Amino acid sequence: MIAVSAEPMSQISGLLFDKDGTILDFYKTWVPINRKMALEAAGGDLALSADVLRAAGHDPDTNIVTPGAVLAGGGVEVIAASFAETLKDRAPSNLIEIIAENFRDGGAKHAILIEGAHEQMTALGSSGYRLGLATNDTVEGLEASLGKFAELRDIFEFRVGCDSGHGAKPEPGMGLAFAHAMGLAPSACAIIGDSIHDLEMGKRAGFGLRVGVLTGPAHREDLEPHADVVIDSILELAKVLDERRSVLPT
Repeated sequence: MIAVSAEPMSQISGLLFDKDGTILDFYKTWVPINRKMALEAAGGDLALSADVLRAAGHDPDTNIVTPGAVLAGGGVEVIAASFAETLKDRAPSNLIEIIAENFRDGGAKHAILIEGAHEQMTALGSSGYRLGLATNDTVEGLEASLGKFAELRDIFEFRVGCDSGHGAKPEPGMGLAFAHAMGLAPSACAIIGDSIHDLEMGKRAGFGLRVGVLTGPAHREDLEPHADVVIDSILELAKVLDERRSVLPT
């Protein structure tokens, strides 16, 4: 159940989703992308690429990504800075381009939906919610990773990446742009995501509801201090929204 806040609650009309770990299966999609882009950044040196991954929060031995780490949700520039710090004078001059290309090409090749995501988004859209997608992936990466799921992609009226001109999460720009594009007050919007970055963006943007999901690297104890509610996956979101409506003042 959702705890009723002491603050006045608004009717939620807009739902802004994170992509990776929320709509897409994080590990199945991003483990091969991370490994390939680290290897390319390291000039093909396997040992050095393992160091790059570790420093960015991806254990190359177990393929577990640390919650909150750079590779758990950082944008191109943040990842490039982390890689460069490890690579030092071996960092390639086109490091940002290497990462951006892997976001795009890797997304197109490896993207796998969380089971039931398409059906859930279709149902929410049919219920009258305005749907958006905000990711720290690039716009090209977003479009490439959802390219083979075109019917799902097109359900989202608003799609934004880290290079869309609204900044990257956890800054509030993406959330504020979504609310503006939908003609909604930020308090009438919800953020749904698997990372603290997502939830912090919603807080800074003044969103009325922050929903954490456990389909990415983060654990319940990581997300609970930043979320109004934490659920196992987006498949439970409709129930959360129904429960929230039931406690709104009439």
